[in-house]
Amino acid sequence: MKSYPSTLIRNEEFKTPIWFAEEKSFVKELNKASDPYIKRAKKYLEPTIKKRNKTFGDKKEAGYVFHSTSLLQDPKFSELGTYVTQTSNNLLIEMGYDLTNYVVFCTELWVQEFPKIGGCYHTPHTHWNGHISGFYFLKSSNKTSKPIFHDPRIGKEMIGLPEVNRKNITYGSSSVNYGCKPGTMIFFPSYLTHEFPPDLGYDTFRFIHWNCQAIYKPALDAYTNNR
Repeated sequence: MKSYPSTLIRNEEFKTPIWFAEEKSFVKELNKASDPYIKRAKKYLEPTIKKRNKTFGDKKEAGYVFHSTSLLQDPKFSELGTYVTQTSNNLLIEMGYDLTNYVVFCTELWVQEFPKIGGCYHTPHTHWNGHISGFYFLKSSNKTSKPIFHDPRIGKEMIGLPEVNRKNITYGSSSVNYGCKPGTMIFFPSYLTHEFPPDLGYDTFRFIHWNCQAIYKPALDAYTNNR
């Protein structure tokens, strides 16, 4: 009988990183800076909410996400924007990308809030216009919604076998969720599908979201010179 190897060496290929940290230093300041944006978002949606409630009964703000305009030009968010940009640059290099001919920019930065009454959610999606995306949580608790990330390996779906324990993250896991509290910061590749399940309405849920993109330098120079 032939002799087969008694030990198999496991290589882990095509891994997808998610980075997170606890950074409370921005929370108080950015909550205050975010307040006017959320207030304007609420005012903008007021007519729509009133019309909905008149037709279907008074549900107040349930189900409506208050989404700000861009924060990129607001100096109150410049320190966070700089940190996010520099960190995204470093993470792309860590992932193995050659950025010699690229410049990383924070192309989108905004804040959103799920009101305390509940019913808000985001369906699974990716950010096709970015390379690194992320969240910084300003108002959250163990009762608010939380980000869920889905396995990006499409071919894995063909396995179709049940998991032993879905609470444990294994090679068979199809999704992973991250608890978040004020000060939690998460970075992830923009191709990674993520969602926020329906918020149950126990606490206000507010977070800043961003997209960073590596722009090809010659294309950037050509655009700048032709302006």
